[in-house]
Amino acid sequence: MPRDAGSAPGRPPLAEALRDAVITAAVAALLFIPLVGLRTDVSNAGGGLFVRTRWTDVLILVAIAFAGRLLMNLFGAARAARSGVRLPVAWGKVGVVVAPALLALALLLPWIPGTSRSTLDLGILVLTYVMLGWGLNIVVGLAGLLDLGYVAFYAVGAYSYALLSTTFGLSFWVCLPLAGILAAFWGVLLGFPVLRLRGDYLAIVTLAFGEIIRIVLLNWVSLTGGPNGIGGIPRPSFFGYTFSAGGGPGSFAELFGIEPSPTHRVVFLYYVILVLALLTNWVTLRLRRQPLGRVWEALREDEIAARALGINVTNTKLSAFAIGAMFGGFAGAFFATRQAFISPESFTFIESAIILAIVVLGGLGSQLGVAIAALVMIGGFEVFRGLDEWRMLVFGTAMVVIMVWRPRGLVSSRTPSVTLGKRRAISGEHVGEGRG
Repeated sequence: MPRDAGSAPGRPPLAEALRDAVITAAVAALLFIPLVGLRTDVSNAGGGLFVRTRWTDVLILVAIAFAGRLLMNLFGAARAARSGVRLPVAWGKVGVVVAPALLALALLLPWIPGTSRSTLDLGILVLTYVMLGWGLNIVVGLAGLLDLGYVAFYAVGAYSYALLSTTFGLSFWVCLPLAGILAAFWGVLLGFPVLRLRGDYLAIVTLAFGEIIRIVLLNWVSLTGGPNGIGGIPRPSFFGYTFSAGGGPGSFAELFGIEPSPTHRVVFLYYVILVLALLTNWVTLRLRRQPLGRVWEALREDEIAARALGINVTNTKLSAFAIGAMFGGFAGAFFATRQAFISPESFTFIESAIILAIVVLGGLGSQLGVAIAALVMIGGFEVFRGLDEWRMLVFGTAMVVIMVWRPRGLVSSRTPSVTLGKRRAISGEHVGEGRG
């Protein structure tokens, strides 16, 4: 039976798998004993602190780690025993079925019997992160530029709408494109200092940019309100008709002759973010097949080769930052009008990390993968909210499992959007065909 390259010579695969699982369980025990097994609580009698032990929970977690590692090793050995034959997942064919199903579910969600307001709020949150993930996917997935400060453009869009609407009385539909343009402008400003940076250095600079924006919002009290934020942000209207709870003249309920309900505004916001997300997806797919999209992919694969081919790397990077930032600004404007209040605490680094995790776990460059990852991460995180501190453990475990099972993301595809119709050897001998 063939063995993995990392196994010891002469040792049976089962023994090697058990040895590796025992080591994993030992490491898990060292981590979980202080983190889970010992917990400080406040005494009801004297108000002091005491240590409460949870050895049963530690034992369960260590057993899960042991069993998971053992199964993963046995699965790898079984796959190696099949002479390395691996049946690829036809994600292109699967996507033909999954993508329309997800779209139909998104369109019909407010009309499905039993859909509550909390479900609609969760749908709005998931779609917001889907839009943010698709925007960042342009920068990271298509152009290959690691951006850890994407939340800065999210914040620029939110504060742009808040300031324009509260100061000048402009409507949401007027401020929405302005917020996107301002975010794109800041994306270009970020692009200029990082033109010569790649990899870790680019990530550090973009991370610093995100923190600079947050600190500016926190300290420029006269403009942004500082830590107090901006409140009273106007809600969007339906062609001038408002969603007042009591109905009355000029209301949405009066226009359609229906009973006033607070749910109408939630459903309207749901479809607004759905349209914005679909617009982001449509523009991205169109750009991928245009010369600009092919240049992004060339830059992602090899920047030096792209320069040698005469590609203007400066304009390519700036266009990726600007377009990705524009969609982040759109999402930020929607976030501001949905919350009616914003503050710097909503735009911390953890938001950038979540959006980047959605893109990476979904699969770099994959639109369907980003949507599925956002649904799993954001929706699943809310489902496990009742588990208190355990939900972070479940969340982290799920991420580890996904990265072990699918190292390149749920829908991993790096195939160029456009390829040559035929591929031939230098000698002229036919070697294969492929259609883009």
